[in-house]
Amino acid sequence: MRINEDLTKPVTVHSTKLDWSASPSAGVDRRMLYRVGGEVARATTIVRYAPGSAFPRHVHSGGEEILVLEGTFQDEHGDYPAGCYFRNPPGTSHVPASKDGCTIFVRLWQYREGDSTQIVRQPGEGVTVPLRKGAEAARVLFDDGKEHVSIERWRPDATIMVDNRRGLEFLVLSGSLAIGDEQLEPQSWGRLPADEPIQAVTGPEGVEIWIKDAPLQHPDVLQIPA
Repeated sequence: MRINEDLTKPVTVHSTKLDWSASPSAGVDRRMLYRVGGEVARATTIVRYAPGSAFPRHVHSGGEEILVLEGTFQDEHGDYPAGCYFRNPPGTSHVPASKDGCTIFVRLWQYREGDSTQIVRQPGEGVTVPLRKGAEAARVLFDDGKEHVSIERWRPDATIMVDNRRGLEFLVLSGSLAIGDEQLEPQSWGRLPADEPIQAVTGPEGVEIWIKDAPLQHPDVLQIPA
């Protein structure tokens, strides 16, 4: 399966307009944003857990990165309410579930060789950083020199510029903004190749946005077994 696989082109997906597709586990459905591969794939996905659903124990051979969007995501290590961000590096395993239901944003098989950092950021955690023009809050969730992952809140009716030297990926968490002729709402996702900056105008309620500044695919990205 190939979805938005051309990393040289900008892409925007209004995920709430996509149909849900069933996963192999009952009660767990997906909206696929980016995918190269079959059931084991390099992928970026919105995943919905119905109340009481769970996914069988599995090992993340290619690493997993998650942002909880709605509800509370759970595994045997704890509960992760909306706003939690965590990274499960290659070799880790768990039994993901949700007692009351949840929606998460997931990136799979996009780790590079040697990235073994495991972190959990609870809602509101992260390192505060200087604000770009038009922002009212910003916190870094992860930065190892190869990737810079942050959540920012931009002021209402503001013009925002985000430089892009390596590649950018983003997900709108709340509020709205316009990039060119595209109107983006919560759970709109986008990806821009290097040297194509974000030039946005926020809506009347402002916007909260997740941003990853990193190569869209690391040169030493982990390879999926044949």
